[in-house]
Amino acid sequence: MKLIYQVEDKPKFGELIVFAIQQLLAIMAATLVVPVIVGNGMEPAAALFGAGVGTLVYVFFTRKKSPVFLGSSFAFLGSMAAAFAGASSVAVGYFGLIMGAIFAGLVYVVIALVVKLVGVDWIDKLMPAVVIGPTVAIIGLSLAGNAVGDIVTGGVKDAEGAALASPLVALLCGLVTLGVTMACSVYGKKFGKLIPFIFGILAGYVVAAILTAIGNAAGIDSIKVLSTEPYKALVANGVGLSTFFTLPTFTFMTAFGAFSEGIDGGYILTIFAAYVPVAFVVFAEHIADHKNISSIIEKDLLKDPGLHRTLLGDGIGSMVGAFFGGCPNTTYGESIGCVAITKNASVASIIAAAIGAILIAFVAPFVAFVNSIPSCVMGGVCMALYGFIAVSGLKMVQAVDLNKNKNLFVVSVILIAGIGGLTLNFGSVTITSIACALILGILTNIMLKNGPEE
Repeated sequence: MKLIYQVEDKPKFGELIVFAIQQLLAIMAATLVVPVIVGNGMEPAAALFGAGVGTLVYVFFTRKKSPVFLGSSFAFLGSMAAAFAGASSVAVGYFGLIMGAIFAGLVYVVIALVVKLVGVDWIDKLMPAVVIGPTVAIIGLSLAGNAVGDIVTGGVKDAEGAALASPLVALLCGLVTLGVTMACSVYGKKFGKLIPFIFGILAGYVVAAILTAIGNAAGIDSIKVLSTEPYKALVANGVGLSTFFTLPTFTFMTAFGAFSEGIDGGYILTIFAAYVPVAFVVFAEHIADHKNISSIIEKDLLKDPGLHRTLLGDGIGSMVGAFFGGCPNTTYGESIGCVAITKNASVASIIAAAIGAILIAFVAPFVAFVNSIPSCVMGGVCMALYGFIAVSGLKMVQAVDLNKNKNLFVVSVILIAGIGGLTLNFGSVTITSIACALILGILTNIMLKNGPEE
């Protein structure tokens, strides 16, 4: 893939700001929704701040060689829920969030030390292209249902939480977003090619706003797509400083209260059991993500800066991110997809996006704008993002001889297990479909790799 901006390139300041906003829009929805799902007073703005800080830590450890943004990890949702379920108070639950992220991060640190000692050649042997290619494809395909579900869902809800807008109206907004994104990427000039998501989101947002205005004027609920509730919340108590700037309640601020209450040793063991096994699962996704971005930038990140550095960046970045936002972080497929589509691999853009996330966490109107973007508009963008992740994996498979049954079986097992949604549950620990598909692929490859040439 011919990149417009290489990893080490530094775009002009104006372009850099726009690129950063595009990365933020690509990762922001998922990053903000994790604390919303977990609840217990967790603040999306704090999670965004934590993602920004965690990303800067990751960039530092990877020596500015890996253009990936870290955001809130969905894999730890069950672990975070367990932190509150076993807590004697909310403060103790917040303390559990930080301790859990530390435990998970330490798993990465230990693995990084092992990799530093023995190297990464075992990774290539354990997970060659025939294994990692379809696994990367599964990362994108496993998200397909989310994109399709979002693209037919409006942002205005009724009292029961159901979307008011007709699925067809929502689909229209989503397809406008997708269409403009594709048109800018294919037919746009240089700058248009680099920021297709911004143009796409703005186009979809405008269509949603026009339809909603008509719906409000004519009393037609089925075309009300854009919710104004996030904006109303800004002025709910009148216009003041809080309308424009807000201080998030960081996780550590609440967690400090746990020390005055006392923390039970059994609770610490519960947190350990809830987080550590998941960290090993997410490690597999870490490998897949970095193999994917390596193929996009045509530089093997597992060798330079090295898997030990990407692991340290991810693990320690996750600890720091959770200290502020409560959510362990992970490399985001949406960010990788953004790099693939725009062909902008500049790490400077990632750094600017991380700084932007930190600053925006204090800017109430921008957070409100992001919260008001209808699901269908983000669904239109995600159809392209997730599709590119899947295609990146399939491109890796191109180098594999599928005329050989031993390769065909490996790819088949991974695709079916991943698309079929095979998961395993061990108490509060869930091995995701991606991890299950990867494990089955590795085992199948080991079983068949010494088979006779056909």
